[in-house]
Amino acid sequence: MDAENQIGKRPLNIVRTVPSPNHDGRPSGVKIDMLVIHYTGMKDFGSALARLTDPRAEVSSHYLIDEDGEIYRLVPECRRAWHAGLSSWRHNSDINGCSIGIELVNPGHEFGYREFPEAQMVSFRQLAAEILSRHPIPPLRVLGHSDVAPLRRNDPGELFDWKGMAEAGIGHWPKAFSLLDPANVVSLSSWAHGDEVVVLQKLLAQFGYRIEATGVFDETTAKVVMAFQRHFRPTRVDGIADPETRLRLSALVEA
Repeated sequence: MDAENQIGKRPLNIVRTVPSPNHDGRPSGVKIDMLVIHYTGMKDFGSALARLTDPRAEVSSHYLIDEDGEIYRLVPECRRAWHAGLSSWRHNSDINGCSIGIELVNPGHEFGYREFPEAQMVSFRQLAAEILSRHPIPPLRVLGHSDVAPLRRNDPGELFDWKGMAEAGIGHWPKAFSLLDPANVVSLSSWAHGDEVVVLQKLLAQFGYRIEATGVFDETTAKVVMAFQRHFRPTRVDGIADPETRLRLSALVEA
């Protein structure tokens, strides 16, 4: 059994390799230093697998995990899978070139978003841990599709167990966020403008999101805030930069 099929002595539940034609070579000299997590956003496993292996769709991922925990390898890790689309993080606009993509079967917000089953999460944890053991991926570069494409994607969303994964060594979670007095932090939303909005936008950009410091809390800013909340404050995803959201962001920037 090769290294990609095991974690220590525990075999991964990789059912089979289903080659997708949708990939190309990684850019020369670029290291794999990011893991991007998706949900399929389709009605069932069959539809998702068909799309990810259809040359006309021009989309793919390295791995697909069904709800029963079965793992399918679609693209070799050494190749660039086409999973992130138009995206960016920390001024890098070729996310596919430096990342590994994992798709989780889930209907998504369009078709009936639901909890990710435990069997699926067990397989994800095992697979992600093995990937992290092979590649220099920092915790803060384990991201959701919505992080790298906040204006157009919601996945894997607020039902993904970001906190639990971070506790298992996969990703990062703010351990403390009381860096500021909540009484001195106002909520920002709905076309607010001024220095407070500039500070928020600069913090979001410093963390990694693609956003300009315009000083206006516009629709773009709200969507970026929602992307942040889906990952780091999933109990309420409303696009309002309330004190808790802003304190968590500040803590992560300082991490």
